[in-house]
Formats: sequence, structure tokens, C-alpha cells
Amino acid sequence: MNILLITADDLNWDSLACSGGPVADASPNIDRLAGEGLRFERAHVTAAVCMPSRAALATGRYPHRSGIEGFRHTLKAGTPTIMGLLKDAGFRCGILGKVGHSTPDPEFPWDLKLDMGDLGQGRDPARYAAAVKGFLAEGGDRPFYLMVNSHDPHRPFCGSAQEAKQWPNQKIAAPSRTYTPEDVRTPGFLPDLPEVRREMAEYFGSVRRCDDTVGAVLAELDAAGRRDDTLVMFLSDNGMAVPFAKTNCYLHSTRTPWIVRWPGVVKAGGVDRDHAISGIDFLPTVFDALDLPLPAGIDGRSFLPLLRGETQKGRDLVFTQFHETSGRNRYPMRAVEDAHHRYIFSPWSDGQRVFRNESQSGRTFAAMTAAAGKDPAIAARVDFFLHRTVEELYDLEQDRDSLHNLVAETALAPVRERLRGELLRWMEAVDDPALPALRDGDCAAFMAAEDQAAGPGKAKTKNAAD
Repeated sequence: MNILLITADDLNWDSLACSGGPVADASPNIDRLAGEGLRFERAHVTAAVCMPSRAALATGRYPHRSGIEGFRHTLKAGTPTIMGLLKDAGFRCGILGKVGHSTPDPEFPWDLKLDMGDLGQGRDPARYAAAVKGFLAEGGDRPFYLMVNSHDPHRPFCGSAQEAKQWPNQKIAAPSRTYTPEDVRTPGFLPDLPEVRREMAEYFGSVRRCDDTVGAVLAELDAAGRRDDTLVMFLSDNGMAVPFAKTNCYLHSTRTPWIVRWPGVVKAGGVDRDHAISGIDFLPTVFDALDLPLPAGIDGRSFLPLLRGETQKGRDLVFTQFHETSGRNRYPMRAVEDAHHRYIFSPWSDGQRVFRNESQSGRTFAAMTAAAGKDPAIAARVDFFLHRTVEELYDLEQDRDSLHNLVAETALAPVRERLRGELLRWMEAVDDPALPALRDGDCAAFMAAEDQAAGPGKAKTKNAAD
């Protein structure tokens, strides 16, 4: 059997029509894939930023256990990766796009390796299709592991001023459909401002182009006659690049649209609303499906029974984390979520440190800061994004957009203590260095160590470019 992993870059879980997204025709190919397979509604990536998220897929380990906490190749010695293990098992291994961010071991010898420059800045469906066609044609009867990574809908968004500035002399492939502000809806965790809606229209153009890429890749798989012997998984590496999504631990940070198509095994059109799965579960699930021995030291757990339509105990909780931005600024966060609530621990929040990430570029955050001068509610939202608080608790049934922090609510004290206890037990089990900060309340000492880990000049008390 073959494995085809398709990832989107910064695609929010609810941007797809099959996930209840606001634009009915934004994702026809991915929606079709969901109709042919199983879609998980409680699926999460392990860390909501590109390289650590993808490293968790590749290693089956939490970032602090694999060594890949940020955008540096710091894979701990002796840590196996899915591509290395499968190559040793006789698989051809190829990657399209996001090569550096998806390869924990930079020396790994891919059989096919094409990056964004070879693929129209990772935004040209035709180039992806041609690469897949060639890879499948050259493989003969050997099984393959192919990781296809769209660079959409990562910034710069389709048709934006950022896109024109970044690639001034290049023609970037156009999506099969573009959108106007009237076609889209502002996410509930952002204020509905004209410039925000305008940026959402640009974002959905990128979503549609990502969908075009997925359709082109799957068409080549069918044309090569490999549909029936290929397990296909699709997911996003993290939420969209706007405040309160990417590079955080909110629901919209880590929740991902995870779809699995496996002809003859997975029942078409299924939706799993009950079981929580995580990025660390990808490797053990693939190895279980292939009937290959699992290496030692894996944090994840196979969800193969769920693909077969069975139930599986121990899938009520999901743990997520964040360590470092691409600018090597440390904003450690940990979160635990059950079916009803999410608890977030942010030891960096001391009232002085100011959060800064790539999501603050573009129209959305600029519009929020401009509106804050006249709207106290938006001003409070901006201030909270920049400074946070050490503990947060959200009711996911009533407040999916995490607008109302309930951590101080007396009536929810039992929920807070239960989830805090679950997080403490998990941190102890996986040897999380942030354990003393939560257990003993000594966040300052922990952050001093974090600042040292970030390197010279990276202890931030004011905004710095990410």
C-alpha cells in the first residue's frame, strides 16, 4: 500500500465547505475527498506553527521530545522519522513543497524533492500535477510515501499587496475562483471590519487555489491507477495567519480538517465527532495500517480502529503546545481540551512581555489596532492578544471562538481544576520542562530558562518583528 499525505499551509479547520465554512464553493475538491472518506471533527495538530507541527507528524513525538520546538533543525540524536523508517522498509519517498519545514533531518535523501521555487512559489496546481505524474511514472511497483505540501493559503494571500510586493516580477498562478468581501464572512474570533473582510476575501482566494492543487494531485493519482492501493490523508498544519489562530493554543490554532480516504477500509462519507486525534498520532497510524513495527519512544497512538469504523477508548482529551515563533521569540503555552472545554496555560504572560507573530502582518491586525482607538471592546481584544493572562478557560459549546475567558468563574472551578490536573499529569508523563511553572507557580524562573534557550537578544519585552 502507498501513503499520500497532502497538507495545506495555514488553512483554518472551518474554511472548508464540508466543515461548515462560510464560502460554499471554496473547496470542491477537498469536499469531494471528504465525501469519499472519513472526516474527523476533533482533530488537532500538536503545535500551531509550521515546522513543529510537521515534525510531530514525522516523528510521532511532542516538540519538546523531538527537539523541533521552532524553526531550527534541532532533531534530537537517535529520533527516527517516518520518511527514514519507510525508506528503510523499501518505500520511495518524495516531497513537494515546504521541504525544509517538513524534513526534521535536513540530510534525509528524498527520492523526489521539489520546493516552492519549483512549484510556482508553491502555488501552481499544474506544476504539482506534473511532479506527481512524474513521480508515479518512475516508481514501478515499489510502494511510495509522497508528501504534497501546498503553500496556500499561507501569506501572502491571493491578489494582496503583500503578494505583489513579495514577488514583484513573477506571475503567480491564479485560483479557479476569486472572491469579494461580500462573498465571505469574518471569523467570529475577529471583529467584522471592512479591511478584515477584505483580507478574508484574499485568504479565500488562496483557499480555492489550495483546493485546485489538491484536485490536480488526486487526478494524477487516479490517472496512474493508484487510487485503490493508496491511503490518502489531508490536513492543515495549523490555523489561519490572523490573531488568535496560528502560533497559539486556541481552538482555531490547532484544530485541523483531517480527512482520510482508504478504499476498501474507510467507509465513504463518514464523520467522526467523538474521538480526539492529534498530529503525533499520524506516524503510529500509518505504521499500524502498513503492519510495520513501531519504533520506541513514540508519544502518539494509532487510530486505525477508527478508520475501520470502530470505537476507541482514551480519546477524550487532546494536548497541544507552543514554544517559539519563526523569529525565535519564546511564548510557551500548553493546552488541554476535552469535548466541552479548553484550558490554556501561558507562563510567558507577565504583563510586560508583548506577543508578536507573523499573523500581525497584513490588513487584519492593522485594522484592529486602528479601530481600537474608537472602540473599547476592540481595544480590549487587541490588548489581550498582546499580553494574555497566565490561565484561560473556554466553554467550547457556547464559545467556540474563545471570546470569554471563564477561568475565574466560581461555578466552573471544578472544570478548571480537573483540566489543570489533567495537564499536570500529562506534563509529568512526557517530561515537559514547563511542569514546575504550572505545578509550583514559578513562571519567572521558567521564562528565564526559556529566554536563555532562545539565544542572545531574544528576551522580548516589547514588540519585535517575527
